[in-house]
Amino acid sequence: MKQQHHQIVIIGAGTAGITVAAQLLRKDKHLDIAIIDPASKHYYQPAWTLVGAGTFDFDATERDMKDLIPRRAKWIKDYVETVDPDNNKVITRDGSEITYDYLVACPGVQMDIDALPGLREALETDSVCSNYTDPKHTWKVLQNFKGGNAIFTQPATAIKCGGAPQKIMYLAEEYFHKSGVRDKTKVAFVTPGSVIFGTEPFKQTLMEIVDRKKIQLRFFHKITRIDPINKIAYFTIAAHADEPDKLYYHKEDLGEKLLSETEVAIPYDFLHLAPPQSAPDFIKKSKLVYQEGPDKGWINVDINTLQHKVYPNVFSLGDAAALPTAKTGAAIRKQAPVVVENLFHVMHHDAKLDPDYTGYSSCPIVTGYGKMLLAEFKYDNIRDSDPLISKFVDTSKEQYSMWLLKKYGLPFMYWNLMLKGKA
Repeated sequence: MKQQHHQIVIIGAGTAGITVAAQLLRKDKHLDIAIIDPASKHYYQPAWTLVGAGTFDFDATERDMKDLIPRRAKWIKDYVETVDPDNNKVITRDGSEITYDYLVACPGVQMDIDALPGLREALETDSVCSNYTDPKHTWKVLQNFKGGNAIFTQPATAIKCGGAPQKIMYLAEEYFHKSGVRDKTKVAFVTPGSVIFGTEPFKQTLMEIVDRKKIQLRFFHKITRIDPINKIAYFTIAAHADEPDKLYYHKEDLGEKLLSETEVAIPYDFLHLAPPQSAPDFIKKSKLVYQEGPDKGWINVDINTLQHKVYPNVFSLGDAAALPTAKTGAAIRKQAPVVVENLFHVMHHDAKLDPDYTGYSSCPIVTGYGKMLLAEFKYDNIRDSDPLISKFVDTSKEQYSMWLLKKYGLPFMYWNLMLKGKA
């Protein structure tokens, strides 16, 4: 067994891992940092919505990982198998034992494709797609669609970028007009949630868009399985089964069959969905996570300091952390400097940590080709829009300037500033 020790070990070379490593090394270039990640490629996934709608080049979302790992950090290109925080060590697939003084756990999430029966087979067809797994396939399915039921849905699990299932729906609806099939298409957003969006005034704007686009909403509908041969999606009505006013908005007949009071089968001709998602298996089986309760399986951290609640030499951020806010790159941009500052506090034996992360996240919600609103919020669904931008632009309304930000500004900032520890 190979053994090595590093002052700081970072699990994951996604947005969080690279950003934290870069910021740490900007503060102290002599730090001994190792990043563990097996991937050869790194993707700017926020642009995959645009790829799926045919308005962004997939190749532009891909970079070689070797070009992004900070030069002074050691890249351990392997899979993590075990995290043992009691003994300050990580074991990788090749049997290496890596010990650490401090750990930053930011492994992201995994797509639990097989947690939804029928999904794996359905994604191989020409009528089911997901921007979360293959946005190029989404674009093909969108182009081949000739009309019928266009269903957009998401799982009841936490997912990264919770607004993404809506974004592609708004773009697809506009594309249906361009391709001449909108008049023979019923567009439906079938969601386990209770509202289209949790924060005002963004919710109000999105409901106005739903009205304009004549999209029907079905709430409290949890997808449970897919029949790809007969093109049927099955949903459980999780609440309010006998209260249609709470279940439906703009309801139209989709040819559905009510199998029981709480189960409905809806036929589809186009189905886009976000797969069920969870923290990676090696995280879920570790002592880093909540063992019970609503956050079971997610890393147990203080929601303001991002320090682990049991192991003070461990921090976590990003999608695998149990934080009651949206899992987005924008959230990581605010979390990373808090982790860096508080890690330095711990390293210098300063017990006073900064509780500076207040849950900021943002969801750039594309509502059509050339239109976007920028939903920014923090814990408890409180609006948290940038005061400078808000002086010039009402980000709660559809704006062409926000579309330009999404398509050009944010990718530039990601590659050139954020991943280099400058933003």
